[in-house]
Amino acid sequence: MNARSDNTSDQHPNSQPHPNSSANIDSAAGSVGVVTPQNFHFAEPLTLECNRTLPSFDLMVETYGTLNRDKSNAILICHALSGNHHAAGFHSADDKKAGWWDNMIGPNKAIDTNQFYVVCVNNIGSCFGSTGPTTINPDSVGSDSVSSDSLDANSSDEPQVYGPDFPLITIKDWVKTQAMLSDRLGIDVWHAIVGGSMGGMQALQWSVDYPERLKRCVVIASTPKLSAQNIAFNEVARQSILSDPDFKDGRYIQEGTYPRRGLILARMVGHITYLTDDAMKAKFGRDLKSGKFMYGYDVEFQVESYLRYQGERFSENFDANTYLLMTKALDYFDPTRDYPSTVVKDTTESAVQIEDSIAASVKSSKANAQSELEDAVTTIEDIESDRQQELSALKAAFAHTQCQYLVVSFTTDWRFSPERSQEIVDALMATGKPVSYINIDAPHGHDSFLFDIPRYMGAVKGFLTAPFITPSRPATGERS
Repeated sequence: MNARSDNTSDQHPNSQPHPNSSANIDSAAGSVGVVTPQNFHFAEPLTLECNRTLPSFDLMVETYGTLNRDKSNAILICHALSGNHHAAGFHSADDKKAGWWDNMIGPNKAIDTNQFYVVCVNNIGSCFGSTGPTTINPDSVGSDSVSSDSLDANSSDEPQVYGPDFPLITIKDWVKTQAMLSDRLGIDVWHAIVGGSMGGMQALQWSVDYPERLKRCVVIASTPKLSAQNIAFNEVARQSILSDPDFKDGRYIQEGTYPRRGLILARMVGHITYLTDDAMKAKFGRDLKSGKFMYGYDVEFQVESYLRYQGERFSENFDANTYLLMTKALDYFDPTRDYPSTVVKDTTESAVQIEDSIAASVKSSKANAQSELEDAVTTIEDIESDRQQELSALKAAFAHTQCQYLVVSFTTDWRFSPERSQEIVDALMATGKPVSYINIDAPHGHDSFLFDIPRYMGAVKGFLTAPFITPSRPATGERS
């Protein structure tokens, strides 16, 4: 059992209904047309980072364009939390919505399918066809290992889905499966690996784990690791699901229930973080649905109606156990885990200047402010020391990478702010890696990576078509 394959991207900008005509779809500007997903089955066991093993697994994949003779024009697309393999085109002539990155992928678009062979794979643990919580657990097939109290009375002898028994997964696990898919496709080296948000984390992990297998890495609206605040948002979302009475310890499919309310709340929390205060103000303000206060707890403000609609729609297309798995994978992401750095107590010039400024103010302040100011100096030094330690760890992780990078951030993205992208850029520049960085002015917050912004699309297209900077050439970072 799988969730519907409808697109459920964080905020899909291509939401206008499409004419129900295959001729119109084929003639749409820059469209790849009607596409058919493919299922790739891997019979070999997959050992995960959590030390559990999947005996076999499936990956749902879509491809666009044509692979050239020497297989040098392939681009891998990595999807975000609620995304899937359907990145471009339509699944039928009656399909009303294009793939989640249709404005990026297609003929003459930023990722030009006239030039490139584009592959988008649905990650394991998802609910759109790849092996995950909603697929059959092979241990339940012809086995008495499933507890009778977890089954329907009418289905005690039937195979059961994984549900909560599906193992926790990491971004390294996803990259490992994508490398296995690469082998199956006969693609030794990717022309580029591209991803936004969680997809950007996968692209970054690729460059660290398989440095010789990609020439270009495009990291969009992403981060080297989640902040405490982001982990907190994910935990609130998970608790919304876990506390729903219909969650049934994750066995809601067997019990014939569904934690719809919990998933709606989780999505509402997440959706708020994808937008900005200014964007919500411009779109909704304090507008009332009925034009007057109703003095109750039903929907009164337009923004309430919008969030509930987003939550309701999401709950119809996504799986609760998958949401738990995906957010945990985000929390675990840290490409430096295998590259411990030496702790350096490094007070840089900026910290010294701040300390001098504070010391000067101490002389003219009251005596009882002395200890507070000294604490402030210590805090600044600690922050700077932590920053240097993080930089050192990232430098160690990137030291052996061989690709060239494009890092893209957006000015209004407060979920993964531009400062987090700059951490990646600083570490790459410090290790002499070829990196270009662009910070795009956009009003859409974190969801900006899904929008057709000319400067953004132009930067991606230019990077993908520019000559490759070979490792033998001196490499310096560039900022634009």
